[in-house]
This record gives sequence, C-alpha cells and structure tokens, in this order.
Amino acid sequence: MCTMKHLPQREGIMKTYEEKKRDLYKKMKEYTKKDICIAFSGGVDSSLLLMLARECLQQHKKAGKIHAVTFHTVLHPSCDLEIAQKVAKEAGAVHKVVFVNELEQEEIRFNPENRCYLCKKTLFQKLMEYAESQGISVIMEGTNEDDLHVYRPGLRAIKELGVLSPLAEAGFTKAEVRKLAEELGVSVASRPSTPCLATRLPYGTEIKTEELERIALGEEYLKDCGFSVVRIRLHGEICRIEIPKDDFSDFLGKSQEVAEHLQKIGFRYITLDVQGFRSGSMDEFRNKKLSRKNT
Repeated sequence: MCTMKHLPQREGIMKTYEEKKRDLYKKMKEYTKKDICIAFSGGVDSSLLLMLARECLQQHKKAGKIHAVTFHTVLHPSCDLEIAQKVAKEAGAVHKVVFVNELEQEEIRFNPENRCYLCKKTLFQKLMEYAESQGISVIMEGTNEDDLHVYRPGLRAIKELGVLSPLAEAGFTKAEVRKLAEELGVSVASRPSTPCLATRLPYGTEIKTEELERIALGEEYLKDCGFSVVRIRLHGEICRIEIPKDDFSDFLGKSQEVAEHLQKIGFRYITLDVQGFRSGSMDEFRNKKLSRKNT
C-alpha cells in the first residue's frame, strides 16, 4: 500500500470541514499564480479542482490559464470523454485530449496487481510531457483523503512523478468533495464514480477489448433500466452484477428481461451479488488486511 503526504491534522484534533476548505483555497490560490495543468477525467474530484482553479485565478490580477488534460483510453467508457468536454467548457479551460491504448503494453494487458501503478505512470508521464511543452510546472490531480486508505497502487506513480494532490493534502474526504462541489454548483457533483473498466476483471486475467466493450454496454443498459450505480464484474463465463441493496427489489422485477438482454450481448451466466455494490470489490480482501494492519 502506498501513501501520500498531506497536511498534518492539529495534534489530537481533527480538522473541521471549514478548516479544510480554508486550507484548500489557500493552496489553490498559491498554485494558480501560474498556469496549471490538471489531470481531468470529468469526475467530481477533478471537476472540483477545475472549478476551484477557475475561481482562484479570477482573484489574481494577472489571470493565468487552466489546462485540463483528459486521457481517452480503451480502459474507460466513452461517455467519460463527453462529460469531461462539457465540464471543461463550463470552466473555460484549455481542454487537451490525449489518446492512450494501455493494452499495447503486455505487462498491463495481463492485469497484474500493480496494473494501476503501471497505467498511472504511463498516463502521467504523457501529462507531464504536455505540461512541459506548454511551459507549465504546476501539475495536479484529484486524489482525495479516502483514496489514501484503500488499495491504490497508482498513488505511488503520482508521488514518484511529483504531481500535486490538493484535495488529499487538505484532508478532503469523498463526501466533503461532493459537498464543496455542490456549493460551487459543479454540474457533476452527484455523478457516481466511473473507475477504469479493468477493475471489473480479476487480477491475472488477460484484458480483452471485446470484453471491456461488452461490460461497458451491459452497464450502460442497466443504467438505462434505472440503476444509476452499477458494476458488472466478469469472472470467466460468470457475470456478477453489483447494485445497491436498495435496488434489489426493482432488479428482481426486471431480472428476466435483464438476463435475456445481457445474454444477447454475450454474457453466459448472469448473477446478482447479494452483498450489493462495493466500490473496489476486487480489492476488498486487501483492504481488510490493510485495515487490520492500521488498527
């Protein structure tokens, strides 16, 4: 497990939301004295950074530029790019889209346990190349405090490359990120997370483009059915569906229709995970070990 440095809490006292917000604004005002480059997925974390940067830039006499860099990759749903383009336009940022096919690297294609590290290093090296070409030295991304306490091998790559993580540095949890995003009117404040599609496959499984496309199609269909939070985890011929437990009754009422549609897409055995949706469920046993270690 890799960790990242962030602002220390006052000894024996946890910082309040308002204190964290002051810390975050102070940092962003300092960073935006120059042009900045943000790794921008269109999710709530990076969108909050983008809007904060815009707000802070407007307070400087000499306005700099915000460069929002979005990676269009085979491991992320295409809808992510459309949303990123919309939010970047709202923020008035210079939006740069970089296409990357991570599966061209054989070590990534076979989904090792450090896949996230390998991917992040590849992506952020390209981000730094772009920033350097624009004469930008301030590069940041949207890791939050909660990300520091679960299995996130990609954080090591971010730290090694010297990329800033203002939300984590200020101690902002995911809930606090959403709260501030709502306060600032960020259009994607309530948008569910859409992590890399490779997280739908067990480690050690070859990542095949056709399977990723099938997973993306299946999840899009389920969202159209009214399930806003959904993951399809693929275990060989078994399609394991994760949705919040509150949605189980609705799902069971549509189960025959859902099963028939997913089988037409190419899934063979359709199952509903009785534990319900868990973010990063492929890593949950690692996270439990980490939790016990830190207790």
